[in-house]
Amino acid sequence: DVDNNVFLETKHNILKNIFYINLHHSIRISTRSMYHEKQQRELCALHALNNLFQDKSSFTKSQLDQICQNLSPNEYINPHRSILGLGNYDVNVIIAALHMKDCEAIWFDKRKDPSRIDTSKIIGFILNVPSNYKVGFVRLPIQRRHWIAIRQINKEYWNLDSKLDAPQCLGDESNMLQYLREQLQSNDKELFVVCTCEVDKTQQWLLPDNEQR
Repeated sequence: DVDNNVFLETKHNILKNIFYINLHHSIRISTRSMYHEKQQRELCALHALNNLFQDKSSFTKSQLDQICQNLSPNEYINPHRSILGLGNYDVNVIIAALHMKDCEAIWFDKRKDPSRIDTSKIIGFILNVPSNYKVGFVRLPIQRRHWIAIRQINKEYWNLDSKLDAPQCLGDESNMLQYLREQLQSNDKELFVVCTCEVDKTQQWLLPDNEQR
């Protein structure tokens, strides 16, 4: 009986290891087919937009800089980006960029549960979080904001943060919604729902209270 138990336990461990090896292998294959821009300078808004649309040609730095100019044409120091021209674009730039795609970024009220979002009607999410500013390996006491794209790809939801080495699988819709709940517990984090302008006009992205998932 003891030998049989040892055999069964060993078999169980082998099967478990095979499962995780196959899982990690399938995730690696999945991430290879995704578009994931890595962080450069302070261009996280650009990366988030291109990662959200899964296309490196969705937007360029010059386009976002032009949007900044259009938003404040008479300002010597543009308030919508870094004074050094390195990026650090604000939410107004992201909203204007999305309008070029006939899309809208809707601020999500934290008093509502994320399960109120009808994920079948949206493109994805953009999460805004605080971020420390670094020069090389030195962290400076300067507070910056960081933009992160989250969207569904191949039936699973992915964190496409440009600071990650590779996209992070959040799992199914239930796991993704729980992730958003945890993020929104922080007062300094904001969530934007990205959908088409048509969906925004009719409020199709927001489920009634009695229909939340």
